[in-house]
Amino acid sequence: MPGKPADSQTFRLYRLSLPERLQAAADFAGLSPSDAAALSGAEGLSLEQADHMIENVVGVYGLPLGLAQNFIVNGREVLVPMVVEEPSIVAGASFMARLARPTGGFFAETTEPEMIGQMQILELDDLEAARERLLARKADLLERAAAIEPVLARLGGGPRDIEVRLIEESPAGPFLVLHLIYDVRDAMGANAINTALETLAPTVEQISGGKVHLRILSNLADRRLARARVTIRLQDLAFGEYSAESVRDGIIAAWAFAEADPYRAATHNKGIMNGVDAVVIATANDWRAVEAGAHAYAARDGRYRSLSRWSKDEQGNLTGFLEMPLAVGTVGGATRVHPAAKAALKLMGVNSARELAEIIVSVGLAQNLAALRALATEGIQRGHMSLHARQVAIAAGAQGETIDRLAEQLVREKKVRIDRAEEILREWNEEKRA
Repeated sequence: MPGKPADSQTFRLYRLSLPERLQAAADFAGLSPSDAAALSGAEGLSLEQADHMIENVVGVYGLPLGLAQNFIVNGREVLVPMVVEEPSIVAGASFMARLARPTGGFFAETTEPEMIGQMQILELDDLEAARERLLARKADLLERAAAIEPVLARLGGGPRDIEVRLIEESPAGPFLVLHLIYDVRDAMGANAINTALETLAPTVEQISGGKVHLRILSNLADRRLARARVTIRLQDLAFGEYSAESVRDGIIAAWAFAEADPYRAATHNKGIMNGVDAVVIATANDWRAVEAGAHAYAARDGRYRSLSRWSKDEQGNLTGFLEMPLAVGTVGGATRVHPAAKAALKLMGVNSARELAEIIVSVGLAQNLAALRALATEGIQRGHMSLHARQVAIAAGAQGETIDRLAEQLVREKKVRIDRAEEILREWNEEKRA
């Protein structure tokens, strides 16, 4: 495919062979052959590299890496790498991104990359007096913290504020919690913050008269939020036997269920994280931290709710909004060690952690829409099962053209089970021998 395509819609990856898909993506993003090889797994994470990342390494574990198409985020065309094992996620996100294109795609923003480091202060006789002493020395504490990471300070980051909270009731009794608000720039920030907390702990003990016990980053990154908005034209929602109005209203009603009921909200938000986690993993960021922060944020008012919001505008179009904590980095950690992660960042053309977060939150919103649209119309299983049936067929031993043939029959029978797949294969083999 010579030259760079004008946008990600000019080629249909699902119609291309595996080598052609990789070449199309490389051409689109201007990737080097080594970057393309890293994405393909041919020159991915080596055993030696893995051995330096975690303990007791015996190998590396592969997951599918797919590309979501059609995304426009803040006016820019983006091919989005997604690492996930579940069928229909990449296709669902790509299709919803296509529906969003006529209205400009996704519009995203992030707050400043401020993280919270916590110190638990115990053994205090007068908690309120200790709190006042710490706040009175805020300037001194911030100055000391700023000197810990001079490189980060030169990049515009560093400590921003000190807060002191009183925990009046706990199984361990009352205590103080000091929050160090820290701008981590393009890093996820855990190492910088934890180092700062360790360094400040003796000074905090001296000022407060207590004992600093735990000192650790908080993954409830509610100062580091990412937001995405999308509008889908009413006429683009109609398909098959479903009118545009019925699809729109069904999506809004499905969202209302999640907003009102935590049992539904858990699955609703899981659908959002299907998209979010897949990109976070592709870039070797900490998806467990992102998950923890997202779900804690969903329950921030004491009740677990939907992370997203869906409604209709004055013209009757469907509008969606997603806000969530999103602490991801483009420097440091595994992001700069893993070859495929580095190639994934190049593929998206991101230049900052904030830009990466804006893409990720947009994918989360698209994935949420894909799930809601399926639920509000033909049901989640129809599209999902057609893809799942291929996995079942392969697990049963089907090969080559037999995979699709067997998958189609399983879906037709509505019996997408490995025992039925094995039974069909036996019948076909007996027919051949007869």
